[in-house]
Amino acid sequence: MDIASIGIDLGKTTFHLVALTEQGKIVIRKKFSRKQLLAYTANLQHSLIGMEACAGAHFIGKALRDQGHDIRIIPAQFVKPFRKSNKNDFIDAEAIAEAVTRKNMRFVPIKTDEQLDLQALHRVRDRLVHRRTALINQIRGFLLERGIAFNKGPANLRNQMASLLENADLNLTPRLRTLLDRLWAEWKQLQYDIEVASEDIERISSEDVACRRLRHIPGVGPLVATATVAAIGNGAAFGKARDFSAWLGLVPRQHSTGGKTKLYGISKRGNKYLRRLFVHGARAVLLRIKKDTGQFGQWVHRLEARTARNKVIVAVANKLARIVWAVLFREQAYWFQDASAEA
Repeated sequence: MDIASIGIDLGKTTFHLVALTEQGKIVIRKKFSRKQLLAYTANLQHSLIGMEACAGAHFIGKALRDQGHDIRIIPAQFVKPFRKSNKNDFIDAEAIAEAVTRKNMRFVPIKTDEQLDLQALHRVRDRLVHRRTALINQIRGFLLERGIAFNKGPANLRNQMASLLENADLNLTPRLRTLLDRLWAEWKQLQYDIEVASEDIERISSEDVACRRLRHIPGVGPLVATATVAAIGNGAAFGKARDFSAWLGLVPRQHSTGGKTKLYGISKRGNKYLRRLFVHGARAVLLRIKKDTGQFGQWVHRLEARTARNKVIVAVANKLARIVWAVLFREQAYWFQDASAEA
């Protein structure tokens, strides 16, 4: 059987497989359970197999790769243009089989178990931080209804909540005091869980060689370093640094036609969590940039002199992303260059 490519539409329990020839003719069209799929592909000739990037794609990809197949994971938005007519699972699988043969298609590297573990740790910590923020806002709202106000933020809650609960002169009913006490206990547990997750991330960033290299870059701490390694590994999926910053959504959105180029704000596509970390890293750079006498610091000073602060932050985040990719891809440490010494 002459099979040019295979497309698999992934599901939780059912998987749809379509195989195409060089001429685009369907030669296999089958539906499997998970065990049936792996048993069937184990007996197939070594083939080019594509699937969409979704939950479970990395596990299936590694299992099929171990069987000797050439596995390509495709972002879902790049498969959509190849889908014909209406949408169903077999049509999706056929579109994947056609898209995977394109030479200029962008693919997602299969993540290692270490990357998946690190990514899961970041997602758990991020969820806990969101829960903590929501809890603080709820406590502030309850107290504001009783004429008690304090500034937002974990530090203000930690410094004032205990004394508020013990102050008998405040306009708080016994029921509300009991409720606030429970919310205060919940906040302390969330704070502890966040600190544990942060300590794990700190430890991993100190042990991993790539993370240690990244942490020498201004504005890149344990969170940015580990999140980047979890997301892109060594950066080999990107041909150049600008491709990585574009994937993060830190480059201008373009809509050009008729030879007229139009650039708008940043595209904000790709990994939102990682983009947010790079923007926070850029804010940290601006707080400490007065002490930086190197070329990077001089570049930021010139940028601050001619444009608005928020634009400077995004530009610095873009610059950091490019530096991070270069350090990962070339496996070389970031080196500080003193502009005055060079002059």
